[in-house]
Amino acid sequence: MIKRLDVFQALSPSYLFPEINRRKELFLKEHSEVKLTNLGIGDTVLPLPQAVADALSKASAELGTPQGYSGYGKDQGDSELRQKIRETYYPHLSIDEIFISDGAKSEIGRLQTLFGGEIVVGLQDPAYPVYLDGSILQGAKKIHFLPCHPGNNFFPELLPELDLLYICNPNNPTGVVYTYDELKKLVDYALKNEVVILYDGAYAGYIQDEALPKTIYEIPGADKVAIEVNSFSKLAGFTGIRLGWTVIPKALTFDCGHPIWEDYYRFASTIFNGASNIAQKGGVAVFSEEGWKGIQENIAYTMENAKWLKKRFLADGYQVYGGENAPYIWVHTPQRYSWDVFQEFLEKKHLIVTPGKGYGPTGEHFFRVSAFARREAILHII
Repeated sequence: MIKRLDVFQALSPSYLFPEINRRKELFLKEHSEVKLTNLGIGDTVLPLPQAVADALSKASAELGTPQGYSGYGKDQGDSELRQKIRETYYPHLSIDEIFISDGAKSEIGRLQTLFGGEIVVGLQDPAYPVYLDGSILQGAKKIHFLPCHPGNNFFPELLPELDLLYICNPNNPTGVVYTYDELKKLVDYALKNEVVILYDGAYAGYIQDEALPKTIYEIPGADKVAIEVNSFSKLAGFTGIRLGWTVIPKALTFDCGHPIWEDYYRFASTIFNGASNIAQKGGVAVFSEEGWKGIQENIAYTMENAKWLKKRFLADGYQVYGGENAPYIWVHTPQRYSWDVFQEFLEKKHLIVTPGKGYGPTGEHFFRVSAFARREAILHII
């Protein structure tokens, strides 16, 4: 018989969000009359801009016509979409360095497979759980948690022996955003120590401060050390549509000098047939004048939610971080375990938050609050 892989035994028994849902369902089974406010999972709730919805509908309808039907898409994705992304975010890079994906989470999984398990990994702690779990599934045994907390302004202590460093900026779960100087420190460190930065910029669209970089490639030299993964999920409300992009500069190489771009192109074209043609047409519409305006209105709505939430938790006497350039609030509860706080909020306040322990050891004594909610839900709790 086939033996179970050892890596699965190294995983925690349950992924964070299914465990939250399990506890929610158990509570509702016993208290069916209660209406919960869910500020836990960071899922978008606002309708798509009409221009984007129309583009998706049109692309779908065209598949039912001889003239409009399309089969497999281009291996790196729709050229028009890649050009729109390049013009908006990376004018100094080439379109060839942009790959369209079916979302950041699955793309991170593919990138982890590319690098394998014989590497030394550094993780911001707390961090999005897929960074750790995906690394474990690839067989990585040398994984270093790099604590990020108020005492170090949420900036990790960088170890010289790392091969791969995960950075999420704006950060999920803390809501903290790095300055130009902080990102430069990361890039300079990676150049000096020959480290690859896997940079998750999925929340860059929520940065309100124009002085803050929206891509790591605003830092000189980043094209030699960084892969940037991004997504339409939170930027444009595509959480159920699944669309993202990845930037792999051709200047980025393995230790032998071979371009990572070449291996990734070969690898991705082998195991991935591309994002949905329909989703990509919707992605193009995101960058239209009407689509972009609607996206920015949705972002402004969410950030107004964040403002109200931060004000509420500060008024309740908590120490609060984030919520100004990211859609998450990171709330400190010293001396209290985060799953206990989760349970108390569930049972007494009928409010779902995310326990910080689910994001790593340094997340203990914190919880995350998501601003992705209808305004009436926010007003109900404030």
